Amino acid sequence: MFEENKKPAGKKPLRKITKQRLKNIALYYLKRFDSSVDNLRQVLKRRTNDFAYQNPDFDKFSAYEWIEELLKEFEGYGYLNDERYAEIKIRGYLSAGKPERYILGKMREKGIDENVVEKLLGEQEYDLYEMAMRIAKKKKIGPYRIEEERKDFWQKDMMKLVQAGFDYEVAKQVMETEGE
Repeated sequence: MFEENKKPAGKKPLRKITKQRLKNIALYYLKRFDSSVDNLRQVLKRRTNDFAYQNPDFDKFSAYEWIEELLKEFEGYGYLNDERYAEIKIRGYLSAGKPERYILGKMREKGIDENVVEKLLGEQEYDLYEMAMRIAKKKKIGPYRIEEERKDFWQKDMMKLVQAGFDYEVAKQVMETEGE
């Protein structure tokens, strides 16, 4: 009796993609998140591709042109600035104790030029040993492990620090630090 009124479960049709709609999507995204140019491009292209998948007659290549126009417009307004975005992210990652290798990978994902990242990293003051100690404390490894377990887990703890992006020498220095 009630099953007759049920609609089949499925995805809700997406709203039509227009230049104004893309602009609204981009503005709403930027209101919530800081973004690089390439990251915003990926977000808008994903929305366009989703709509184009549901509507095969839609010309997604003209939408891609709209996206590029919007990105240039937003850069002109100062809404998008890759260097400012990278500087904010790098400071956050460094304060969280993330190593250079991790930061370079994350910035590459967001489409930030590697030269810009290296320049910004060179301007920052940080101590790799201190950052590695922060990770060790957070994960309760190395000097923050119970003294009786340290010898048994030495190799595993070294691996965790190296996998986190620290080089062998820094990881070894942390592991040789006396327990706290």
